[in-house]
Amino acid sequence: MDTSAKRPKVPPAPWRYQAGFSYFVAMFMVAVVVLLSLQAQSAMSTKERRRKEDELLYVGQAYRNAIRDYYANAPGSNRTYPPSIDALVLDSRTSRISRHLRKAYVDPLTGSASWGVVAAPDGGIMGVYSLSTQTPIKIGGFPDELLSFTGAKKYQDWKFIYQPG
Repeated sequence: MDTSAKRPKVPPAPWRYQAGFSYFVAMFMVAVVVLLSLQAQSAMSTKERRRKEDELLYVGQAYRNAIRDYYANAPGSNRTYPPSIDALVLDSRTSRISRHLRKAYVDPLTGSASWGVVAAPDGGIMGVYSLSTQTPIKIGGFPDELLSFTGAKKYQDWKFIYQPG
């Protein structure tokens, strides 16, 4: 006897039409979380570079001010630039030892103790700069003594120089 003819035709169950929908939603949520994480990481990276730029501006000005103090506090009338960065940390030109810098600072951008040096015309160091070749984020809004930094293409162009007068 043929029983298939007597059974009524039943439409397929509704859950069969939803196969894979939960998987699609889960994959969409993972994609959203990944995109938000990448955006947050990018924002944190930019924030960290801005912090390092601010630190470079602080340290560079400290070096420039130390060079100015070294130059201004020369014994007698013979004004000279420091022969090295170490002379800024320990100035022993007179019987009273001076420290124009508390320590030799590390370049915040490269993490190295090496700095580029701007040589004075008659010897010594008249300025320092970072050896980083990255492009600065800050391109304007500098204080008056740092207006030459406006529009710089690399951090190497930020030269912290002391020139008397």
